[in-house]
Amino acid sequence: MRIEIFVGTMTGTAELVAEEVADSLRSAEHDVDVSMMDKLDAGAFADPASVYLICTSTYGQGDVPDNAQDFFEDLKAKRPDLSEIRYGVIGLGDSTYQQTFNFGGKRFDDLLQELGAQRIGERFIHDAADGTMPEEEALTWLEGWRQALDDAIAQAA
Repeated sequence: MRIEIFVGTMTGTAELVAEEVADSLRSAEHDVDVSMMDKLDAGAFADPASVYLICTSTYGQGDVPDNAQDFFEDLKAKRPDLSEIRYGVIGLGDSTYQQTFNFGGKRFDDLLQELGAQRIGERFIHDAADGTMPEEEALTWLEGWRQALDDAIAQAA
């Protein structure tokens, strides 16, 4: 299966998490590509046979990272029909910012659902304040997400 991972990051943490997830998926025989969001536009979801993973941190007042802003805004402006798209979300945040905790991932999740995309599994929410390593926690989450993906594919068949 082809999995596209789109990364929104300010400090590089989301990119590190995405690379760890990609390595794990590749070891399970998936074809994986990791792309920074600053290189993407609304046409990035062109292949309905692929599954997409959004891996993003949160910045500022609950915003998506700077490198994801143009991509996010292009999706909002062009509003492509994503009803054939399946995706997952890896969200990174810090709960010391309670009002906007993990809003980068939440904003992408909400927008993709609004555009008709079908989320696979639960959104991964990492809290930097809990002292755990996001890449390790993401790999644990990935096990359940891969099972949810397999279940979704079996139901579609």
